[in-house]
Amino acid sequence: MGDVLELQHVTVRRGGRNIVDRIDWSVDEGERWVILGSNGAGKTSLIQLAGARLFPTTGQVTILGHTMGRTNAADLHPLIGLTSSALDARIPSVEKVHDVVRTGAYGVTAHWREAYDEEDDSRARGLLDALGVGSLADRTFGSISSGERKRVGVARALMPDPELLLLDEPASGLDLGGREELLSSLTALARDIYAPAMVLVTHHVEEIPEGFTHGLVLRGGGVLASGLLDDVLTDEILSECFGLALEVEKTGERYTARASRSSLDRSA
Repeated sequence: MGDVLELQHVTVRRGGRNIVDRIDWSVDEGERWVILGSNGAGKTSLIQLAGARLFPTTGQVTILGHTMGRTNAADLHPLIGLTSSALDARIPSVEKVHDVVRTGAYGVTAHWREAYDEEDDSRARGLLDALGVGSLADRTFGSISSGERKRVGVARALMPDPELLLLDEPASGLDLGGREELLSSLTALARDIYAPAMVLVTHHVEEIPEGFTHGLVLRGGGVLASGLLDDVLTDEILSECFGLALEVEKTGERYTARASRSSLDRSA
């Protein structure tokens, strides 16, 4: 098992403050990580660092054996699958779903002059089937639901057969049904031994799919806790993270969190 991603004493400074503050963190092959934290904790910046789309102010970021600043970041992008709402918004609504996935092989957001072969077509359709949206292949991206777009986005991110998959708040904006359908797809992916190392960003423990193994909890740009999920998703750690007395429960492999009765009584 080797390091897919390693951050050593990494700081990102913007506007006179550290939005990422002296972070040490590594992701190994086969691991499925969750990054959790409140708004402004540094989650988005950390995922950009992991995706070779942001350079640290100080410290060292090594992705798939390549150290940022000593390699062409663009050469790493095909090796890193990325899903995000910002990326979805750049995809033309008239693009067919099948083409949305195929363009992931080139890292572009719209079909233009790229050349695809039968193997590309087969892989795109296979990924759509695996994510439960194969029937949408000939629909336009703008005609499908938000939840379906999220699953198409995951298929697109997997198209180039990446070694690292980054999921930036994949369940944001989804209703309960859409969220659960997406989490079911991500659970199957997380349990696939041939799937790449995965990092998922979320605000909510309820959005953590089954099969994820590790957690990184951020506060104020720094690491509050890091390790196995059961060790970091505790009442004490999440209460400190969000500044509110919280109770965490686990049912099977799914987590929930809510304000403790004592904190509710005090606020009443």
